[in-house]
Amino acid sequence: MRKIHKWIGLLIGLQLVLWMCSGLVMSLLDAEQMRGREFRAPAAAKQPWPTDAVPVSGMLAAARESAQTVSTGWLVDRPVYRLAGEKSTHLIDAHSGQRVDLDAALAQRVAEASYRGPGKAIQSELVDRSLETRAHEGKVWRVAFSDAEDTTVYLSLQGDVLEHRNKTWRLFNFFWMLHIMDYSGRQDFNNPLVVSAAIGGFWLALSGIWLLFTSFSLAEFIPKRWRGTRSLMVHAPDGSRLRSMRAHAGDTVFVALAQQGLQLPSNCGGGQSCGLCEVRVRGAAPEATSADRAVLAPSRIEAGCRLACNLKLDRNLDIEVRGGMALGEVHEAQVESVRALSPFMREVVLLPKDKPGPEYRPGSFIQVHVPSYRMAKHQIDAPPEHHSAWSGLHLPPQWTSGALLRRSYSLSAPVQQTDGRLTLLVRFCHGKQGGKNHPPGKGSAYVFGLKAGDKLQYSGPFGDFAIQHGEHEKVFIGGGAGMAPLRAMVRDLLESGASEPVHFWYGARTAADAPYVDEMEELAARFDNFSWQLVLSEERGGARPSGMVHEAVREGLLQSHPDLQTCDFYLCGPPPMLTATRTMLKRLGVQDDRVAFDDFKI
Repeated sequence: MRKIHKWIGLLIGLQLVLWMCSGLVMSLLDAEQMRGREFRAPAAAKQPWPTDAVPVSGMLAAARESAQTVSTGWLVDRPVYRLAGEKSTHLIDAHSGQRVDLDAALAQRVAEASYRGPGKAIQSELVDRSLETRAHEGKVWRVAFSDAEDTTVYLSLQGDVLEHRNKTWRLFNFFWMLHIMDYSGRQDFNNPLVVSAAIGGFWLALSGIWLLFTSFSLAEFIPKRWRGTRSLMVHAPDGSRLRSMRAHAGDTVFVALAQQGLQLPSNCGGGQSCGLCEVRVRGAAPEATSADRAVLAPSRIEAGCRLACNLKLDRNLDIEVRGGMALGEVHEAQVESVRALSPFMREVVLLPKDKPGPEYRPGSFIQVHVPSYRMAKHQIDAPPEHHSAWSGLHLPPQWTSGALLRRSYSLSAPVQQTDGRLTLLVRFCHGKQGGKNHPPGKGSAYVFGLKAGDKLQYSGPFGDFAIQHGEHEKVFIGGGAGMAPLRAMVRDLLESGASEPVHFWYGARTAADAPYVDEMEELAARFDNFSWQLVLSEERGGARPSGMVHEAVREGLLQSHPDLQTCDFYLCGPPPMLTATRTMLKRLGVQDDRVAFDDFKI
């Protein structure tokens, strides 16, 4: 329901913007000018009908045409009879009794008589009905004038002045089309699109009210001392008991654990969107919610996994949490070095106060505690070779973060190969490139601005993205900051003596955006069982593969592979790349249990 509400809200919101903008523009336009009255001559004074006019009976006899009605009028300075029949109307000269046909010259004279502007008539032509004469059927005479407003006078075949159109009217007509959503005829205010928008807006209001009430629980409006308590037993995945506690009924497991010092990892702060706070309910798990189904795999839901931020304590619960006692621990580290790998990627090496243990395995991540801070753009140092890329960003002079945040960063190197140091690959989330004063990501800006000697706090490690050791051929596919966990896994495999074939395909926009390229090429030269391919999406014609990385690995490796069922796949990168790669592997027949991925929970 949230997804449908969001997308319908987006569509209705865009139309509301169009309604508001079009209504504003139309209200600002001069009404007289829009209606063509600025250069339109006033109606001529009534002239007495000539006494020498042919009598109606004589005119009808001479015309030899049947008429349902006969009326009199003037065509400029010529008195005429109008004979209206069942299918057509004819003009008869009241003096001669001869039929009058409106040609280009006469049409121009009639148009000039209805016009009092500074322009001159420049063209008269017989045209078909158009949007400018949509209220009138059949062919019309179009007479254009050479004024600044591009005035055009339209006449019927009987010499009646139908419309005066100009630039102002045409501008009004465009916004009128947007306003009433009649993109073809521009006159039906009750067309299906308007009706659909009205129904959509009504549904949006009803679903918004429903979502508002479902976002609250009754317990939130009852003081905690009146709610009673429930028992919460917390276990590690190996079955060992971590903690036994009592928490107020109606609280979420996420809140209850945090109040007891066990802070589950979370990027969204308990907003039911990142999925990092997953726990497993022992015994009968409550019914999965839409938030659970949106971020957790069906197999995990079937196993009793739920989001702790969405799991209410309405009964006694036994749960399993990943991370064990590390959930309640906060570690300290000092920044040992910072190295720019690409314009918007940096390697940050941390020296922990306590030596990391074996749980810091390749594929795991830590959560950096981002304190409240104020930062100016000059505090981020960029090497000279990256100045051109940074000059395209229009960051505000300074930005702030007012609350404690936690941001997840995967280890980009095995800790046993770095003497216990934690190596992070940080991507600067700069928002809209070219947009003015658009603040960057609060977490990435903080970590990106760290310098050697700075101290920080972190929690972890966390995560279940890990290598399945064995002799199966391994294919790593990544992009962006997905280099971090995949690099750690590849280095761990190769340096530990793995003999199975290992492939690493990495996608970047340009060669300058790709980190650790020299290192990967050096590993490919050292280890016969390792192959490395850099795929560039915005640089074509070179020696490297180009295009999307999932398409390149399919054409360069997977389509010709003799048995994909003997391969293990490890994926990490931006969500669109991850989705496209998983879809491609599924179409190739690769089973889900052969594919491990880390989507950064975004």
